[in-house]
Amino acid sequence: MKICFPTQQDEGLESKVYEHFGSAPMFVVVDTDTDAASAVTNNDVNHDHGACNPHKALNGESVDLVVVSDIGAGALMNLNNMGIRVFQSQLPTVKENFELLMTGEMPEFVIAGSCCGSHDHGGHGHGEHEHGGHGHGGCGCSH
Repeated sequence: MKICFPTQQDEGLESKVYEHFGSAPMFVVVDTDTDAASAVTNNDVNHDHGACNPHKALNGESVDLVVVSDIGAGALMNLNNMGIRVFQSQLPTVKENFELLMTGEMPEFVIAGSCCGSHDHGGHGHGEHEHGGHGHGGCGCSH
């Protein structure tokens, strides 16, 4: 299984999970069969807000799951339509989130009107979310 983590930079398993899928500069992909971590540059980082193309962003890389802090409704729907499940990161690094995901205790994003697509970001300034801490309680997560 291949698990994708949006990141600011490639530091392997020590990479910090980026706040959003579509605007992440790159992705660290962990292959659970080989325990290898590889980096993929986001080829869609400059998309219009709300028009994320996950297939283009991932540069055609095939993944099974995405783990991210937050995600817009359009990107979530597109990923789900590609058969990719999306989970909400709970900890700072790829490694910590990977370990938590393997326990089955990580919440999954579900398609709902309360994902970030319903917030007014004014461009890609994602700092103004009022989700309260890292948990993002109102983003349509299935706990």
